[in-house]
Amino acid sequence: MLSPVLIGLTLLIIIPALMTVPLAFTNYDALTSPDWVGLGNIREMLSDERFFNGLRASFVYVILAVPLRLLGALTFALLMHRPGRGMTFFRGAVYAPTVVPDIAYVLLWLYIFNPLFGPLNFLLPLFGGGDAAPAGWLLGGTSAQIAIVIALFWTLGEGFVLLMAALQDIPREMMEAAAIDGAGRWQIMTRITLPLLAPMLLLVVFRDTIHSFQANFVATVVLTNGGPYYATSYLPFWIWQNAIDYHRFGYASAMTLVLYLITGIAIALQFAVVRRWKLAYLD
Repeated sequence: MLSPVLIGLTLLIIIPALMTVPLAFTNYDALTSPDWVGLGNIREMLSDERFFNGLRASFVYVILAVPLRLLGALTFALLMHRPGRGMTFFRGAVYAPTVVPDIAYVLLWLYIFNPLFGPLNFLLPLFGGGDAAPAGWLLGGTSAQIAIVIALFWTLGEGFVLLMAALQDIPREMMEAAAIDGAGRWQIMTRITLPLLAPMLLLVVFRDTIHSFQANFVATVVLTNGGPYYATSYLPFWIWQNAIDYHRFGYASAMTLVLYLITGIAIALQFAVVRRWKLAYLD
């Protein structure tokens, strides 16, 4: 029953990922045979300002996006983990942006951020904007980065579901006993709920960190095309440009290895932190 998925996973993801490794040490344009250059691509990468700009922009995105997505997923989970009237609809609404195709979702945000007729500029007077000139959300480097963070913030459905499931596993008797002993809501949250959620919170943080290094590609292409002034030229976008626009598949593969390395470090940190927490908990 799993064979169709496993075959597709192997042909479309695993094999191309493995082919990246030898290509990273070649000069390859997909038209001629690969030319072995050894560490030439690595040396070029170390002097490539666009590479370091993409790496820096990616780190900025991760630093901004991951805490916001974690806080958002936790807030929605706390509000909706208990059954109630209309909760099914609200849970579905929170999860819906995660399953909408990326291109359709980002095109919607392209309309929202439009400086002439986008809804955001129509809402400015409600927040004291008055008759100010329409804001060019995607025209400034800092505002464009923030705009992409805001657009992708709402695709937090997976973390929301994980945290909501973890909340439902917390025994209500424990919270009721704490309330009887005089603990307030804030004390219950900080002394019981959050400590018991710690393993799942760690998993969501590291999962979002890994995901965030790659998930902004479609938003970058549609909303800003890497601009303005390379402010949103994240590393996946620079890799794509080298491979598709410049036909430098070898160099793009070398930069992809950097993403593999970053992902591997994040996964190693995830296992190390979770293992350390388990050992401390068992002791």
